[in-house]
Amino acid sequence: MSVMVARKKVVRKWEKLPGRNTFCCDGRIMMARQKGIFYLTLFLILGTCALFFAFECRYLAVQLSPAIPVFAAVLFLFAMATLLRTSFSDPGVIPRALPDEAAFIEMEIEATNGTVPQGQRPPPRIKNFQINNQIVKLKYCYTCKIFRPPRASHCSICDNCVERFDHHCPWVGNCVGKRNYRYFYLFILSLSLLTIYIFTFNIVYVALKSLKIGFLNTLKETPGTVLEVLICFFTLWSVVGLTGFHTFLVALNQTTNEDIKGSWTGKNRVQNPYSHGNIVKNCCEVLCGPLPPSVLDRRGILQQEESTAQEESCPRGPSTQEPTAAQGPGGQAEESSAQQKDGSLPHLSAVPAPSLSNAEMPEEKQLTSGELPVPSQDAGQAEH
Repeated sequence: MSVMVARKKVVRKWEKLPGRNTFCCDGRIMMARQKGIFYLTLFLILGTCALFFAFECRYLAVQLSPAIPVFAAVLFLFAMATLLRTSFSDPGVIPRALPDEAAFIEMEIEATNGTVPQGQRPPPRIKNFQINNQIVKLKYCYTCKIFRPPRASHCSICDNCVERFDHHCPWVGNCVGKRNYRYFYLFILSLSLLTIYIFTFNIVYVALKSLKIGFLNTLKETPGTVLEVLICFFTLWSVVGLTGFHTFLVALNQTTNEDIKGSWTGKNRVQNPYSHGNIVKNCCEVLCGPLPPSVLDRRGILQQEESTAQEESCPRGPSTQEPTAAQGPGGQAEESSAQQKDGSLPHLSAVPAPSLSNAEMPEEKQLTSGELPVPSQDAGQAEH
């Protein structure tokens, strides 16, 4: 007998989210799909620091101060923590509109713009929003079917609208937005300090060794130090320059996207409505302000029922035995009641056959409605 069993499969919301993000650890980690350059970042940081701690730190701790490796370890751990926090967190992705919400927004747009004649281009879908006595335009996203909040933009790589979108950084493998910008800034700041620190003490190490064995002999004996100096030298300019640029943006309370587009420095000469006019206040808002929670609800539960068929075998009991023929004293055979067996009709009960004599027993008994077929009794009767 087959039985239908309904099972509930737990599905998390991150499994159904649109866009081009990847999730790990049951939705706790969120990154972009293109993570190759992020792995290169990890390799450069871990490799350079491993060489520095393995060779130069021991010599410098003995010759100069044991605080040198301690301070280097603090910078290394802080840079790694902020990098992982930036890469694995939600940058501020805005959920897409549901079908009902998208239909309602379309009705609002049609009611506002009216019917557009054929051959004419429809007007741009823009809403005006006032911030600090200045008009800010809210643009419509045709992919997410929403009017984007102020300072939000659609990332073409992750295919999501991100709140206070700054830029998409392949070095961290994620977008940089409202929820992880402060960690991105702290990462490049600490990485700049770590790069300068390692580069400086590599030069000190080469100088101390050169006083004893000469400069050329030092380069021959310490090829790892030469490799570290080259990596730090070429990394220093880009990382320090990037840190200086973002320090300038933080002081103005401005994003990279706004700076590239010239939103507040273009022909209109519109003042930045988000700036407080004070460097300290702008830095406190960007770096120390309250961190909004994620609106994605990545680990929310969606339940889907799945029905599966299972075969169950029922043991045969005493009530499922075959009917046996019994002879009465007058030569009449009586049929015992047959119990319902597996595979028989589920809603009909066994009906006893009428008692007939040998002379009245026909060769083939016609079945009437409501009766079950009864096995022939000729084989079971004995001659008297």
